[in-house]
Amino acid sequence: MTEPTQTATDPTFHVYDTTLRDGAQQEGLNLSVADKLVIARHLDRLGVGYIEGGWPGSNPKDTEFFSRARTELRLENATLAAFGATRRAGVAAADDPLVAALRESGASVVTLVAKSHDRHVELALRTSLEENLAMVRDTVTHLRENGQRVFLDCEHFFDGYRRNRAYALEVVRTAAEAGAEVVVLCDTNGGMLPHWVGEIVADVAGTTGARLGIHAHNDTGCAVANSLAAVAEGATHLQGCVNGYGERTGNADLVTCVANLELKLGQKVLPSGALREASRIAHAISEVTNYPPAARQPYTGVSAFAHKAGLHASAIRVDPDLYQHIDPELVGNDMRLLVSEMAGRATIELKGKELGFDLSGDTDTLAKVTEVVKEREQAGYTFEAADASFELLLAEMVEGERASYFDVQSWRVITESHHAAGEEAPSEATVKIVAGGQRYVVTGEGNGPVSALDHALRQAIERAFPDVASFGLNDYRVRILDEAGGTDAGIRVLIGTTDGTDTWTTVGVGHNIVEASWEALLDAFTYGLRRHGL
Repeated sequence: MTEPTQTATDPTFHVYDTTLRDGAQQEGLNLSVADKLVIARHLDRLGVGYIEGGWPGSNPKDTEFFSRARTELRLENATLAAFGATRRAGVAAADDPLVAALRESGASVVTLVAKSHDRHVELALRTSLEENLAMVRDTVTHLRENGQRVFLDCEHFFDGYRRNRAYALEVVRTAAEAGAEVVVLCDTNGGMLPHWVGEIVADVAGTTGARLGIHAHNDTGCAVANSLAAVAEGATHLQGCVNGYGERTGNADLVTCVANLELKLGQKVLPSGALREASRIAHAISEVTNYPPAARQPYTGVSAFAHKAGLHASAIRVDPDLYQHIDPELVGNDMRLLVSEMAGRATIELKGKELGFDLSGDTDTLAKVTEVVKEREQAGYTFEAADASFELLLAEMVEGERASYFDVQSWRVITESHHAAGEEAPSEATVKIVAGGQRYVVTGEGNGPVSALDHALRQAIERAFPDVASFGLNDYRVRILDEAGGTDAGIRVLIGTTDGTDTWTTVGVGHNIVEASWEALLDAFTYGLRRHGL
C-alpha cells in the first residue's frame, strides 16, 4: 500500500470516507474483501483524503483487508485509516490485543472510537468517568509513540454534551492533549438538527481549541445539513459514506456534502476535476454493493436533473439554468427530459434532439407526436420510464414507418402443472417469425410464460441477427392499472434489457400480462437491433 502522491486542493480540510466500515453496517449490505478493495480504488479516484478500511483484529475479514491492502492497493489521493477502540478498562494500551492489531495494521492513520456520553461510560463500558478519560489518554499516547497519526471519534457526543457538557468537553480536551490530530464529534443516534449542531460545535471549538470533525447520521433526514452546519462553525474534518450508506437511515452522503462545499460554498476539498467523476463513481460503487442507486439521490441520481413538466421544458429550451441549480456535468451527470402526458411540444422537441431528431420548426410532427404520447399515456403507457419505446415511436412518426427487422406470424405459450408437491410449473412457448427472408419456428422453455417467450423469440431472431445473443433481460416490472378491475384489470409491463454495455427500457400494455410482456419484448429486441445499427 503506497502513500498518496497528490493531495486535495485544500490540505487543511479532511474528506474522510467510512463506506467500508460504517457504511457496511447497512442492513443487507455484505462486502467481501475483494469488494472492499474495489470500492477503495473507486474512492481514491474520487479524490477523498482518507478511506476508513475497517476494524482490524475485530473480525477476520477486516484483518485480511489490511493485510492485502499493503500489497494490492496503490493509492494516489487517499490515506488508508484503521478503525478501532480505546483500550479496555484496567488494561494497559500496550497489552490490549485490539490496540496491537491497530498498531500492526500497516495503516499510518488510526481512528479510535471513545465514549463521550457519561451514561454510556457507566452503563455500556461499566467503568468510571475517570477511567474512560485514562483509556482515551493512554491509547492515543501509545499509538502516537509508535508513529501513527490518531483521529478520535467521540461517540454519542452531541447527546452526551446535552446531558453533561463538562464531561463531553473533557473527553475532547484529553484526546487533543494526548496527541489526537482531530477530535470528531459524532451524532451517533442521528437525532440532531442543524442549528443545534452549529451551536454545539461553535462552543466546543471556542472552549477547547481542538481541531474538530463531524460524523453525522441521517435519522432526522439532516445528516448533510448537520455536516455543513458543523463545517460552518469550524469543523475541518468531514466524515460520510458514498450514497449515504450506513446503519438505520444511513450516514451523511459524502458526495452531496462535498458537492455542496465545492459548488455552493466555493471550498475546494477534492483534487481539481475529481467532482466530475462523482456520478460515475457513485454508480460504480452501487454495482459493487448490489444496492440499486437511488434515482432521486442529490447530484448523482438519474432523476437529479430530470424534467417532466412541459413548462419546465419550455424554459429549459431557452436556458437550462432556469430549472437547474447547477450544470449536471459538474458532477458527471446529465439532464434528462421525461416524456409523459404532462409533456408539451417543447419537451418532445428537446427529447427528439437528445435522440438525434431535429424537430425544430416542424410544428405538425411535434403536434402529432405530442397528441399520440398523451393518448397512449391515457391508455396506460409510461414513456418517462421507457425511453426506448418512445424512441421507436418517435422514429416511426418522423421516418414514416416503424423499424422492422422481423415479422411475427404467431406466438403461443403453454404452462403445464402436474400439481406435485414442490414441483415447478414449466412453460413452453412457440414463436413463428420471418427474419432475413427466412421463416423460423422456434420453441423455448422457461420457468414462466414470459421467460419461455423470451427464450423462443431470442433464439428465432438470433438466427438472422447474431447480435441478439448479447441481449439479456435485467429488469421486469408489472403494474396493475385499475386496481378495482381485479383480475380483469389492465396491465402495464416494463422490461429492462442490456447488451452488456448499455441498458434500455421498453413498455407494453394489455389486459393480459403475457400480451403486455410480449409487446415490451418486441420493443426491447427491435430497439436493441436499431441501436446496433442493423
